[in-house]
Amino acid sequence: MNIPAPKHPNLRADAAWVVFQILENGKSSRDCLNTAQQRHAAKDRAWLQEMSMGVLRQLPQLQLWMRQLLDKPLKGNKKVIEHLIMLGLYQLAFSRVSAHAAVAETVAATSALKAPGLKGLVNAVLRNFQRQELSQQRSEDPRIQAGLPKWLYKMLMTDYPEQHQTITQAMNTVAPIWLRVNRLKISRENFLCELQKNNIKATACDSHPDALILQTRTDIPGLPGFEDGWFAVQDGAAQLAALYLQPEANERILDCCAAPGGKTGHILELQPKLTHLLALDFDAQRLARVNENMERLQHSVTIQQGDASQPETWWDGQAFDRILLDAPCSATGVIRRHPDIRWLRNKEDIGQLVLLQATILDALWPTLKPGGTFLYATCSVLNAENTQQMRAFLGRHTDASLAPITNSETCDSPGRQILPGEQQMDGFYYCRLIKSQQTH
Repeated sequence: MNIPAPKHPNLRADAAWVVFQILENGKSSRDCLNTAQQRHAAKDRAWLQEMSMGVLRQLPQLQLWMRQLLDKPLKGNKKVIEHLIMLGLYQLAFSRVSAHAAVAETVAATSALKAPGLKGLVNAVLRNFQRQELSQQRSEDPRIQAGLPKWLYKMLMTDYPEQHQTITQAMNTVAPIWLRVNRLKISRENFLCELQKNNIKATACDSHPDALILQTRTDIPGLPGFEDGWFAVQDGAAQLAALYLQPEANERILDCCAAPGGKTGHILELQPKLTHLLALDFDAQRLARVNENMERLQHSVTIQQGDASQPETWWDGQAFDRILLDAPCSATGVIRRHPDIRWLRNKEDIGQLVLLQATILDALWPTLKPGGTFLYATCSVLNAENTQQMRAFLGRHTDASLAPITNSETCDSPGRQILPGEQQMDGFYYCRLIKSQQTH
């Protein structure tokens, strides 16, 4: 059901519209939030994001409360009011918004959503929620406490019987902002000094030579050196890709499924003397972001649109020394950063993604030189996309062998799985392979 954004900017109406677009129309939060946030001043944009994403984090509990309070579901164009009610409940139960403002402003937002006749209903629901003190009555169902769909919660329990609670807790925290300092422009120490001059607190990370973690959320384009390409925003887990790839001078490297270009930029910053670096992606719109990022960082790289599963349509026939495949995946490792993912995915997607990953892996392998390095990466925490995928690949390709990233790796348990929140990083998986000199 396509409901246009409210005609006049209204924070709560716009937040409800964002949630509606995600849950009812399957839109991504990035697109919806961008549309809504453009209508508001900078100081209100963070609030809009915090509230709408908060609803998605607590959705099962909010839906449970709403079913207790609403006699019957709203339908048609009025459906968006259910999302407004959940926004009101979220403010009352989980936010620092005053109870008076949460009720009064949420009720007023019904007019902006073209449903002024439902003001009484919204007011009654929110008042009953307060009167019955339902915010103190939380479900004891661990799945509802985790704020996840049933299929995903079950998968995490299966894959991580001893760690699933820690993982789900991390999925519901707000991710820190990591920066990657462009070492070709400025040293990490000098950039840290520039931040300190501007009263911006950040800490260096010993395990990441180019990383800083901001201690408070701030306006990124307002940071020193943004226009001059001194840094990029990139989570610590994603910053490991270039380090694990280990690029060397005079090599030909493929960064596959490269958008938005964070790993591409880091590869060049680690090794500016490459013979050739190809950033490939299927999505033309996302490739435009690669262009923008490379221009700001002042990197020169070959950017090409192409289907990774069909190298014959874009490959020039010259084998690559190293390939990074940041494969299409469920993105379950970055749910804390993008809460909408949990509601935009379904169980059937996982099998399709596993098949697509295997297809791309098999298609790209012949483009790698004998002796070359292949780094497989996903921002997933699901075994089917990670260790099981790599086990199957090693079984199919006798000329592939592990180049272990950690000391604990074996062919039965290949790669490094980073869990959400581990060393403040997103969930991520890496597996590094070497192609034998003798092809079979």
